[in-house]
Amino acid sequence: MMTTSLVAIDSTILATAVPTIVADLGGFTSFPWLFSIYLLTQAVSVPIYSKLADTVGRKPVILFGVGLFLLGSVLCGFAWSMPALIAFRAVQGLGAGAVQPMAITIAGDIYTVAERAKAQGYMASVWAISAVVGPTLGGFFSEFLTWNWIFFVNIPLCLLAAWLLVKHLHETVEREKHRIDWLGGSLLTVGVSLLILALLEGGTAWAWDSPISIGALVTAVALLTVFVLVERRAVEPVLPLWVLRRRLLVATAMISIGVGVVLIGLTSYVPTFLEALLGVSPLVSGLTLAMLTIGWPIAATLSGRIYLRIGFRSTVLIGASLVVVATGALALISGSPSVVSVGVCCFAIGLGMGLVASPSLIAAQSSVGWGERGIVTGANMFARSVGSAVGVAVLGAIVNARLDGAEAMTEPELFGDAVTGVFVSVVGVALAVVLAGLLMPKGERADA
Repeated sequence: MMTTSLVAIDSTILATAVPTIVADLGGFTSFPWLFSIYLLTQAVSVPIYSKLADTVGRKPVILFGVGLFLLGSVLCGFAWSMPALIAFRAVQGLGAGAVQPMAITIAGDIYTVAERAKAQGYMASVWAISAVVGPTLGGFFSEFLTWNWIFFVNIPLCLLAAWLLVKHLHETVEREKHRIDWLGGSLLTVGVSLLILALLEGGTAWAWDSPISIGALVTAVALLTVFVLVERRAVEPVLPLWVLRRRLLVATAMISIGVGVVLIGLTSYVPTFLEALLGVSPLVSGLTLAMLTIGWPIAATLSGRIYLRIGFRSTVLIGASLVVVATGALALISGSPSVVSVGVCCFAIGLGMGLVASPSLIAAQSSVGWGERGIVTGANMFARSVGSAVGVAVLGAIVNARLDGAEAMTEPELFGDAVTGVFVSVVGVALAVVLAGLLMPKGERADA
């Protein structure tokens, strides 16, 4: 929970301080890179850390991630310019790429299937707390201290997390000589980096049909094709191709992609939607969205009792159906919204997501042994990151097309219509999650 809090608080504390940072360092046009570079480095490093965790153990990998996150935080706090801050955020992202999937993998190692849902619920509750604590701390530091403290606050958290891991996490790893798949790792990192970069910045930093966008996408596809060929011959592949051949793992990866799209769609547009149409404060809009992260851990904690009775597949289908209904309701009320109605929809979506994300991940983890659990968990988290990147690109294109150059705050009705298009698209993604849930094998049992 402590290591998860590093990533959770960091993802919510920065947004409130952006105006202060820009006022101090300048570079308004570059500030989106504070988020993009973090997401990029985090996503591309997950498969490599996951493979290393199955080779050398979870403890050294997560401690390395905490250390790298600490280094990045200190450097960010002392940043003297926007380019420097962006570069140091990349270091933070590389640390987060080890921290988040390793925390989930460790929970899969030390708890039984019956206990795992409760543990995942506790870890999900960290995100709910961070949804309130992060923006509050960010606003406090920006107003009463300096923006630098939004990064310095990570120092005691990192040290406490590392101390708890050193003292309480004990694991036995068979020491063998391994052949590191450097070529595969390099191809995957560069290929995925170009792919996510093209998806994140296409239509924003450059046009979709521009030479740089087309070049990045074509090069990414070529590199990933070569990566697949290399992995077929590698002795110890960084991402074994059997992950793509097992029905359960493919289904849960598709579910994770859908979860990533739904999350990014709501977190990106619900607050601005409420502020533009209803004129509420950023705090009120943020707390309305926080209803999603409150419903999620509640359902995730209770999901253990459900999947032990009816199985993983049925639990996921119930949760996905709830997400469809709740996102559909959100799309219907978007023409005349209220804070209460949007909050209720977000809470219901959170409940559904808690019944989807945790059981599908636990089903994937339970289908493999210790030596493959890191790769499976990492692949699942990687799929969610790709879903978020694709979601940012596609949903952003929908909004920009409907706004046609207008500003959200000056044309609230037009912006409301654009965001309605986003909510309708999210309903479609939720339906796709239901279909992915139907692909899960019926015979998967949730044995304790």
